[in-house]
Amino acid sequence: MDCAQICALAAAAMARGSAHAKAICALCADICQSCGDECAKHEMAHCQECAKACHQCAQECRKMVAMA
Repeated sequence: MDCAQICALAAAAMARGSAHAKAICALCADICQSCGDECAKHEMAHCQECAKACHQCAQECRKMVAMA
């Protein structure tokens, strides 16, 4: 849930050209990485899919931070 909420905030901040978008994206990357790491600890397929999605999101957020 934390990953989804911070992603929505990051997307909204970028869409409106917020001066805080870079900081929000950096936080988003950290939160999504943490969520993905936690999900990766569980062997169930849906947890592994979630981990992959969260890690992908973290990677994309880091790209946004580097571009901003």
